[in-house]
Parts: sequence; structure tokens; C-alpha cells
Amino acid sequence: MKTNIIPKQETIPSFDPNTVAIKYIEYYNLPGKAYNENEITPKLISKILQEVSKGINIDLFLDPAGECDWMEVLSDGKWLYLARFRLYQDGKEGEYFFSYNPDYASTVAQTKEENYSDKSVWTELLSGGQSIIPKIHAITDMESGVRAVEFFIRTGELYPGINWEQE
Repeated sequence: MKTNIIPKQETIPSFDPNTVAIKYIEYYNLPGKAYNENEITPKLISKILQEVSKGINIDLFLDPAGECDWMEVLSDGKWLYLARFRLYQDGKEGEYFFSYNPDYASTVAQTKEENYSDKSVWTELLSGGQSIIPKIHAITDMESGVRAVEFFIRTGELYPGINWEQE
């Protein structure tokens, strides 16, 4: 599968800090906890943003049914994995974007070998509780990561202040 690196930009567009683009949240740190559009409050958003740098496992959906357009946010306090999934139901191919850590660009071939015991290549993060995340898709700049999560919450778009990989 061909990938495309989207380099971070120096200029970040402004956004309304009171706007909320997401419509549904699934909180995996608290099994069974989900929030619909009416329950997504400034207090909840603040709580989520604080937890990003400490450890969190949530999906932020633009789709109110929580099915086809979302960002996965997975952190253990050291590594942060952001993945944007946009699935189409009209036969069009889905879009997949992952946070990209250029410091681990040389590990691409090793990720294909799937030697998950190689700690120079893999984090301890598990997407969906089962798929281990490579370091090339996890960032350590938590401050930029928090901004990326807030940008998605507010705009529904990828934060241009970090690198992304599109598959």
C-alpha cells in the first residue's frame, strides 16, 4: 500500500475554541462509557485534553452514530497515537491517517517483519486492545498532541502542526 507523508506546517489556522465538531465519544478507559452530542460539554473536553498527556484511550466521532468518521486517541503518557479513519459506504475507498514520527522513519521495513518484541520499533500501545502500535505512528510531543486532539474536537480536521502519514 502506498503511503504519503503530510509534513507539519508552521502556520496553524485559528479555530473557534467554543465550537465542537465531534458528535459522539467512546471512552475505553471507562468500559461502556460513551457520550452523545448533548453530553459533550466544555468540562468533558477539558478532562479529555488533560488525560491525553497522562494516558487515554478514546474514539472521537464526527458521526453521531459512532460508526464511520472518527479519530482514535491512544496514549500511555509517553507515546501518543492518533489515527483518523474515514470510511465510506458508497463504494469509495476509505481514508486513513496516522500520526507520523520521522525519528522512526528508518523502521518501516522492520514494522513489516512484525517482530513485536523489538522495543526499538514498537510501543506498548494497543489499538482496539489488540493491534500494537509502531513508534513511527506514535509521537512523544504531548503538547502538540493535545493541540492536535483539540483541533480535531473543534474543527473535525487533522491538526497541521504535526506530521501525518496517509495510507
